Amino acid sequence: MSNELIVGNNTQYQGHIENPHFREVSSQNITVILPAFNEEVSIGSIVLLTKFYSDNVIVVDDGSSDRTAEISRKAGAHVIVHEVNKGKGAALKTGFEAAANLGADIIVTMDSDGQHNPAEIPKLVTPIIDGYAEMVNGSRYLSHKDKNTPIYRRVGQTILDTATNMNSGLRITDSQSGFRAFAASTKNVFRFGAHGMAIESEMLADAGRSGLRIKEVEIGVRYDVDCSTISPVQHGLGVLVMVLKDIEFNKPLYYFTVPGLSLGVGGLYMGAHFLQNFTMGGGLSFGPTMLMVLFIVIGTFMALTGIMLHSVSAVMRESKVT
Repeated sequence: MSNELIVGNNTQYQGHIENPHFREVSSQNITVILPAFNEEVSIGSIVLLTKFYSDNVIVVDDGSSDRTAEISRKAGAHVIVHEVNKGKGAALKTGFEAAANLGADIIVTMDSDGQHNPAEIPKLVTPIIDGYAEMVNGSRYLSHKDKNTPIYRRVGQTILDTATNMNSGLRITDSQSGFRAFAASTKNVFRFGAHGMAIESEMLADAGRSGLRIKEVEIGVRYDVDCSTISPVQHGLGVLVMVLKDIEFNKPLYYFTVPGLSLGVGGLYMGAHFLQNFTMGGGLSFGPTMLMVLFIVIGTFMALTGIMLHSVSAVMRESKVT
């Protein structure tokens, strides 16, 4: 028998219901947040399937111009509507606040376009229920490279993973996953400041700096239902810029001091080479000599700037704690 549920022109996989009695054996209140923007084709089936594995489903309609909110209500979701599109970060903030009001013990975030399989929710929440984690990240790449991921996406993903891990101090294999679970007690850890898809990296940075116990579990994903209006290149560049800005403030030693020292050392190496050449009777060329001086001056300035910003950010973090 087919496990597919067809809604409109979009086919959503129902997935294998691994444990149909999951809600009966778990005493934790599991609330799922679905940020949605013009998802009328998929949202109904996603809500219905998600209800198998949760106590509450919250749909945050982020300024949709279609029937996303209406269909979500008919499917049994708690619906909150943003009159204008505020971005995924704001939608998640609204969802987390609503989940707390509904008494959630565990909060799960999922994409609303059908990329994620609701049947995998038990896999994500189990480490939190068992007390091993406070945040669980669903990863497409935990044990192998996802063969369904296009090459250009994987290259961009690797760059974003590296930048995000550098910023957060974590070792996450899928930094852009929107399928995650959180202990409700973590809701005040997150800034929810990113306006676009960069919210995934921002939340990992917040979690890393707060010392949350984070675990990854393997998930599947569908790419044939990706209805994003933003190109992958535009998305990737936007996330990378946000991460670099975050590093600039929170880890200025990486952003300024390390590159500055590299420039300075390069300049000194050039200077030593020029000096050796000069002592052996050679001459000094104006261009390379000025480049050497420029490297040393700029490198020294960047290194000192990074050290000063590091001190300032440390004072600001201490003041927030006190």
